[in-house]
Amino acid sequence: MAVSRALRRLLRIRDLEEEQGKIALETALGELHRLENALTATTARDRRGRRLVESSAHSGQLADRQAGIEEVRTAKRHAELLGPRIESKGEEVAERRQEYLKKRVERRQAETLISETEARDAVESNRRSQQGIDDWYRNRLHRNAGETERAPVAVPREASSGPLPADEPL
Repeated sequence: MAVSRALRRLLRIRDLEEEQGKIALETALGELHRLENALTATTARDRRGRRLVESSAHSGQLADRQAGIEEVRTAKRHAELLGPRIESKGEEVAERRQEYLKKRVERRQAETLISETEARDAVESNRRSQQGIDDWYRNRLHRNAGETERAPVAVPREASSGPLPADEPL
């Protein structure tokens, strides 16, 4: 039995779904990395603010101290906002990864089904071909055996020149 068009169509659909799942996963991972980079930048902003406060304590610059305190406060506020978003995006990435892997398994199952059907078809085709060759050979042998039975026995010329004596064996 040949692989049906419906099965090939199913494989194509599974392949497209896997590709879409992969793109969605890559997009979610990109957003997660962007949020993580923003958190890293916020942490660096917090450190810069603390260093500014420390340096202003030694120099006595009030404006630098206020700017440093404001930098630290802003960095904390951003970190508090980014934390839940990163966690949420991490969960989304995990879900998309599971969906992608599920679609990959479905595609591989369809591929396996098609390849097994093709292998079965090849074995059946080889079996039929061998059976045809065997039948041809059997018919040839049968035909040759029939021709030898029907063919007259060739009698040498010398023996046919006259009647055989009755006491001589053939």
